[in-house]
Amino acid sequence: MGSRYGPLDVAWLAVRTLVGLAVGGAALLTVVLVAQFLGPLVVLEVYTPPVAAWWTVFTAVVVQGVPFLLLGTLVSAAIGAFVPERVFSGLLPRNPALAVPIAGAAGVVLPGCECASVPVAGSLMRRGVAPAAALAFLLSAPAINPVVLVATSLAFPGQPLMVAARFVASLLTAVVMGWLWARFGREEWLRLPTARPAGADGSRGHTFTAELQQDFLHAGGFLVLGSAAAATFNMAVPRSLLDVFTSSAWLAVPLLALLAVVLCVCSEADGFVAASLSGFSPTARLAFMVVGPMVDLKLVALQAGTFGRGFAVRFSSVTWSVALVSSVLVGWWLL
Repeated sequence: MGSRYGPLDVAWLAVRTLVGLAVGGAALLTVVLVAQFLGPLVVLEVYTPPVAAWWTVFTAVVVQGVPFLLLGTLVSAAIGAFVPERVFSGLLPRNPALAVPIAGAAGVVLPGCECASVPVAGSLMRRGVAPAAALAFLLSAPAINPVVLVATSLAFPGQPLMVAARFVASLLTAVVMGWLWARFGREEWLRLPTARPAGADGSRGHTFTAELQQDFLHAGGFLVLGSAAAATFNMAVPRSLLDVFTSSAWLAVPLLALLAVVLCVCSEADGFVAASLSGFSPTARLAFMVVGPMVDLKLVALQAGTFGRGFAVRFSSVTWSVALVSSVLVGWWLL
């Protein structure tokens, strides 16, 4: 039986895809230009050292997160437009308890940060994947993909156990959270992304372009809100207060876990930040790397915009606790 698409149809789909990439790229370029050129002009008008510091952190988080947000929306739109629902039903077991570890392990295939994982998880849910499995993938993808693991090995040269500990603790957290949601999660807590109709002309290319624009602009707004919150914390909390906790092993671990939430460092770079925190124990630095890709302010904002505010509050608070416990257990075992 021949293909349902002829050469002209394939060419038209390729053109639609390129248009979608151009739209996302133009949005990315706009954000970067505004942050780099208009921002300093605004800061100069109301210049004070704290305002300048706030703008520096805000710009860094936004510009760091937007490329991976674009990657996530590209993957999300491609899944929604081109991947049949039967593909997911064939790959994942129907039993959520079995689907969760498989989905968690599948996080190794998405080379992005947490900004990318939220829209992809939403697209998976729209394609019929069980929420527990999609959430396990959401947590594991930014933490155990090869790019992050290689970056961690470069940040901690000669310490392969730190890389192994990050992988094990992150995957353990993702799987446990998926199982917890499968067992205790309630349908009313999660605002499931609704299935979107096909494009006006019925083509997959049009659907891809429309979903890319909607997802990128929608999630981008919450990325900006989360970045502003992170910058505000960096400006408001004195470093001298943080230094008080370095002398206590028991206080250092939760402190760095909290610091990971508010610093919003991209998962590809947080290993280098953790390595620079030489005054803290290895387990505390492990907690920083495990919590950050799963719970930070910009990620909470993205989750709230995609799945609802009530879900984001509940899911993030439990994830933080599970990630902290996993870090302590794996750190005690391996480090």
